[in-house]
Amino acid sequence: MKNKLVVLFLVIVSFISVYPQPNVLTVKDIYSNRQFYGKSLQGVQWFGDGSRYSFLKYDKEANGLSIFQYDILKDEESVLISAKDLKIGEDKIEFSNYMWSPDSKYVLLTGVLPARKIKSGGSFYLYDAASKKVTIVSESQDEQKNAMFSPDSKKIGFVKGNNIFSYDIASGKITQLTFDGSENVINGAFDWVYEEEFDLITGWEWAPDSKSIAFWQLDQSQEPLVKVAKWDSLHFNFLEYRYPKPGDNNAIVNVGVVTLENAKTKWMNTGTEKDIYIPRIKFTNCPETLSIQRLNRLQNKLELLAADTKTGESKVIYSETDSAWIDITNNLYFYKTKDQFIISSDKDGYNHLYLYDMNGKLIDQITKGKFEIKDLVKVDEKNDLIYFTSNKRDVMYMDLFSVKKNGSGLKMLTADEGYHSCDISSNCEYFIDRVSTANTPAITSIVKANGKQVKELIRPDLSFRKSYNFSPVEYLKFKTEDGVELNACIIKPHNFDPNKKYPVLMANYSGPGSQIVIDRYGSAEFVWYQMLAEKGYIVFYLDNRGTGGRGSEFKKIVYKQLGKYEVQDMIEGAKYLGSLPYVDKDRIGIWGWSYGGYVSAFTILKGSKYFKAAVAVAPVTHWKFYDSIYSERYMQTPQLNPQGYEDGAPVNYAEDLKGKLLIIHGTADDNVHFQNSVELVNKLIENNKPVDVMYYPEKDHSIYGGMTRIHLFEKITNFILNNL
Repeated sequence: MKNKLVVLFLVIVSFISVYPQPNVLTVKDIYSNRQFYGKSLQGVQWFGDGSRYSFLKYDKEANGLSIFQYDILKDEESVLISAKDLKIGEDKIEFSNYMWSPDSKYVLLTGVLPARKIKSGGSFYLYDAASKKVTIVSESQDEQKNAMFSPDSKKIGFVKGNNIFSYDIASGKITQLTFDGSENVINGAFDWVYEEEFDLITGWEWAPDSKSIAFWQLDQSQEPLVKVAKWDSLHFNFLEYRYPKPGDNNAIVNVGVVTLENAKTKWMNTGTEKDIYIPRIKFTNCPETLSIQRLNRLQNKLELLAADTKTGESKVIYSETDSAWIDITNNLYFYKTKDQFIISSDKDGYNHLYLYDMNGKLIDQITKGKFEIKDLVKVDEKNDLIYFTSNKRDVMYMDLFSVKKNGSGLKMLTADEGYHSCDISSNCEYFIDRVSTANTPAITSIVKANGKQVKELIRPDLSFRKSYNFSPVEYLKFKTEDGVELNACIIKPHNFDPNKKYPVLMANYSGPGSQIVIDRYGSAEFVWYQMLAEKGYIVFYLDNRGTGGRGSEFKKIVYKQLGKYEVQDMIEGAKYLGSLPYVDKDRIGIWGWSYGGYVSAFTILKGSKYFKAAVAVAPVTHWKFYDSIYSERYMQTPQLNPQGYEDGAPVNYAEDLKGKLLIIHGTADDNVHFQNSVELVNKLIENNKPVDVMYYPEKDHSIYGGMTRIHLFEKITNFILNNL
């Protein structure tokens, strides 16, 4: 018997050595193994004649971050600016962001400040590409930001102390251009809500002739002051900032144009109504004509003004109204050689490009059909080509297209199915293409403007698939009981057995205009879903009514009633799952973050018949607690839509909780305030409903830093394992 056991043991050992067992995923693996996410080019910028681009990479030889270049014509990569050369005296320069001057003679080196996208900040340094000399532009302990070269490459503008300054490169002289900036008056930058909800970072723009600067001025003194406890001392301190909630006073916004020669500001006429938004400004082909987008408080009427920068007088050259809301984009281009402009609108039911003259006369609808334009990427006036991204191939893909301004010659330039992100060169001859699928990290290539690949730069190493049990993402569609077809994804356990029954975790974001059912490689959360699948869970997610990519009717059905269709479609998803022979319909859970946290909390309250557990991270629990621009865009004000606000508030349904609920929030969340979770917990206590709560001291909406994210996802994982 003993000999038989020894033989059996040796057979098992031999089997394992020939067929090694996959590694078991852990949360720590997810945040430490960079192989899961592939490689990418960082800080890509085209410069020179358009046949070269630069990028950031750690240089081992120089022991620091250097700027590299790739020459397409020579097929050659080299160090362009070595970290060894970035010194002031003997002091090494630290930077994380850079930008080329328009003439490619200088590079501005900066740090970055926390924001939705890159915001230059910290000390500013100028690198002369010819002499390799580094000069301090502005070095200060005070916060300075939003630096940009002038079009003629002779000056650099920036914001400091809420005022605008210019730096003359030849003389090194700094000139202050505005003087009324203060704690409440902001010149050239934004308050919290403008930056967050209009995706704005830099609040000023150079005129094409480099002789003046147009800028936003926000007076936020009437906005409510919010205090967020920091818990960092014996009596603790507070983060204080202005944050308007629905129905509150917003900042008063004005648009000025300051002349560099005399630092005199001319204010543009934006109308007599002051309770408005100015979400975009942009110079036309004339340095004396500034376009201003004026949006009413309800965000359902957009007007494009042409303002004379000398007199301040303005006229409306484009107007659009909507029965729900109008989305603000960067899809506006003024032709340099003609008095015409391109703008996007979903007024025909899908977001498309339109061509107008400067008197507001429609010349052509450039694109049309049952698909959506995402970004107007670049316009090549010389060759009459407009480049844009769109989901024309399929709602779950994103591709780069070109078309003539009369709508003819439409051509898809990206070949492989997946989600493409493209950077087009300054001369429109090449683009860098990054394409990923749900199952494969991004492949990066250089492609000619006609769509022909020049060179593959990065191909991900997929050997981790052999080391871990990754399951493929599968796409499907199903119909709700009222006949609406929804797109969805499913990830099954790697050893899936159709004869077994599996628990399901539904993942969601659900917010207006968002999409998660797209063929694009995910982040750490995607790898976490693989870990759950490895543990025997099905992961399922869908794009509910209100999400994007399928036209305005599908998206705007949620107007004035946030939460209604989102929760209804989560329940429809649970019903669909329950109809599948391999799903345990009594073990369906849901999780989400931010808007997804809102829907998760709401779903477990209203759909307790179908859901056993829910995790709500940083959830909104009543729209009166969130910011004015976002909430009012979809819900109007509480004064105009009181019932909609109450019907869409999870706090009003606390008595209906039957399943298990975990609420997670950062106490220093400046976006969705901790107040939201506190109020929901209070309501659950009032109704004697058990709830699990985890708060992260001094963490903001991202709940990140140190071991925080690992702790967070281990907490969520254990909750799912124990309750689902």
